[in-house]
Amino acid sequence: MTPTPPERGPIIEVEGLVKHFLVAPQGRGLRGSARALFSRHRQRVRAVDGLDFDLAPGELVGFLGPNGAGKSTTIKMLTGILVPTAGRLQVAGCLPWRDRARYTRRIGVVFGQRSNLWWDLPVRDSFDILRHVYGLPRERFAANLARFDALLGLDAFAAVPVRQLSLGQRMRADLAAALLHAPEILFLDEPTIGLDVVARERIRSFVREVNREQGVTVLLTSHDMGDVERLCQRVIVINAGRALFDGPLDALRERFGVERELVVDFEAPDGDFTVEGATILAREGGRVTYRFRRDTLSASELIGRLAARHRIVDLTVREPDIEGVVRRFYETEAGRG
Repeated sequence: MTPTPPERGPIIEVEGLVKHFLVAPQGRGLRGSARALFSRHRQRVRAVDGLDFDLAPGELVGFLGPNGAGKSTTIKMLTGILVPTAGRLQVAGCLPWRDRARYTRRIGVVFGQRSNLWWDLPVRDSFDILRHVYGLPRERFAANLARFDALLGLDAFAAVPVRQLSLGQRMRADLAAALLHAPEILFLDEPTIGLDVVARERIRSFVREVNREQGVTVLLTSHDMGDVERLCQRVIVINAGRALFDGPLDALRERFGVERELVVDFEAPDGDFTVEGATILAREGGRVTYRFRRDTLSASELIGRLAARHRIVDLTVREPDIEGVVRRFYETEAGRG
């Protein structure tokens, strides 16, 4: 009888993570700024304050929060740029800020507003430098690059200096650079910021591919809710350095996305289209848009009430967009605070 292999534990473990900064108090005007600069008194700012979460190998998780919530500080600790004030943090069996040489070979990092490539060199030269940095055999490097070229269309701008690339081209090159050494984990910080629709979809397709086909664990931070909806099944929502929600995206939507819309095309353009339990948002001839709450009225019940009184030609149910769901979540949590 073949023994059952042991289950793999989390690849990212965060427990009671804390990061405090000491900052000078802000003064008014030039004299106040000078006093703040040289003041011995410092104010303690809690950027991350007791954060807990785990990621299993191969997960693709959205890491969400408003500006100042502690997302970037957390990512910097996970990548080894910052040292935690307190708490436990382990990634792929490493302490990121201590096991630097070993750790950087196991992760890839993409910051949407900063490039990891050499600004004045052609893209292909930056890739070749990274081959030497990571000590990649030439054959493995060529195979990885060919696969990324097929997915991202890199060859079209491989000879172009990085400073001359469009934002979309640079992001595609940065993604390839982050994954050339086949890391186990990919940290993405706003990877589609400023991109047009076509470029965003190309980046999303690539991230989905490396996650599903190669099993790369991905932690994604983004203010673009389209990234979250198309890529993530699980989300971690933080604010003031603490996790407020950690679970399936559908559960967040079910809990805070209570309002839905129903667009109905009636055969007759005139009539009384009001219905109990729903609000009319818009009306144009025989097309009426309703808003209703899923916790008080189902779509089928609403459609049944309308069909009993009017002849329906067509209809569409619109689910709440994730941006509205997250906004409602923050409003609810702020009200509790």
